[in-house]
Amino acid sequence: MLDQLGGIAISPDSIQWLLTPKNFKETLIDSINAAQRVIYIAALYLEDDEAGREVLAALLNAKARRPALDIKVLVDFHRARRGLIGHKGDSGNYQLYRKLMANAAQPFTIYGVPVKSREFLGVLHLKGFVIDDTVIYSGASLNNVYLQQQERYRLDRYYLLKSAELAASMRNMIDEYILSNSAVVSLSSLQEQLPERHEIKALKQQLCSARYRFRDGHAPLRLTPMVGLGRKQNLLNNTVLQLVKESRQSLFVCTPYFNPPYLLMRALAKHLRSGRGLDIVVGDKTANDFFIPSDQPFSTIGALPYLYEQSLRKFAKQQQWAIDNGLLRIHLWHHERNSFHLKGISMDERKHLLTGSNLNPRAWALDLENGILLHDDQQVLASKFREEQQQLLQYTREISHYSQLETLQSYPLAVKKILTRIRRLRADFLLRRIL
Repeated sequence: MLDQLGGIAISPDSIQWLLTPKNFKETLIDSINAAQRVIYIAALYLEDDEAGREVLAALLNAKARRPALDIKVLVDFHRARRGLIGHKGDSGNYQLYRKLMANAAQPFTIYGVPVKSREFLGVLHLKGFVIDDTVIYSGASLNNVYLQQQERYRLDRYYLLKSAELAASMRNMIDEYILSNSAVVSLSSLQEQLPERHEIKALKQQLCSARYRFRDGHAPLRLTPMVGLGRKQNLLNNTVLQLVKESRQSLFVCTPYFNPPYLLMRALAKHLRSGRGLDIVVGDKTANDFFIPSDQPFSTIGALPYLYEQSLRKFAKQQQWAIDNGLLRIHLWHHERNSFHLKGISMDERKHLLTGSNLNPRAWALDLENGILLHDDQQVLASKFREEQQQLLQYTREISHYSQLETLQSYPLAVKKILTRIRRLRADFLLRRIL
């Protein structure tokens, strides 16, 4: 039962909605500049581009002003050591880290966390920027498109949480379960450090038992931070299922890639059969991170958005009765050439899961994920969440019939060939588990 979960008590003014990528970036940079004691940053990647270099410059300047400032940056080890998908000759972000720290008067360490021995087997998908007694929480990583450095943006959700206990809990988990392990190495050192396979295996086992420690309380407005890796005894995954199972009125679900794990898909179908409302906000295929416009060279990875659309179409077809009866509302997000990266679940306007988890099989089984469950038993923040939801729906269109989603036959020829081959080889089941 979710009501039995303890949490960290907060006041209504302890949370702020940043709402836009520009506000997120401005708040992050301002918070770094004002930091007095500690900065812990965890993200999938911190990119070697204009936005990434601006964040790194702010961190180096903060460290130069206050040499005692404790700065730790964590990124995925494998992601940092390769270039962008489809970009050949890129030597990886760690090259930038090495150059900057070698020339810095007051360097700090950027850690590479190898959750698994290979990137496709699992990555560091932990999120949260802890700066003194504040946590900036978002599913975003750090690069041009997430921070809207130029015109294009990748929309996420952004929260500023003011809680010394939450900040300490998130820092302590990183220290206890991640930085204490020998598999976690410096990416900013000129000396090459590669973790051994047995060290990575030990790290994985340690991460499977990771948890946030805090004083248990049951205030009507509280935060429960949670972390999860793997299918077994995963508090974050179990909480997602409980949100669906315990809902008595409605759910508001955001996911960038519609590919729910079987257990979640089954729970959502049962929720609808019980006569309860469900809003799903998902990116149109053209708003997917991997979508390749027709004016650019096509590569195999560009078939992914179409694969996700077929999953959504199948679900909509199965639940067309719920759409017809006003129980299921599917909102497709599209805004110019921008992309969609929203995650999270709200239940009955009383419980809200803030998370970086994509709510897909990969997130549930392979990646290290975290989230914060906000308990709002008296619904004092309900209007704020409604305002956020209305803003998220600004660039969406609601699907009234599954046929509004395209079929394989209407796709570009290159996409059709790839998806036909995948079906022929019956590889779609495997792909949906790792993508």
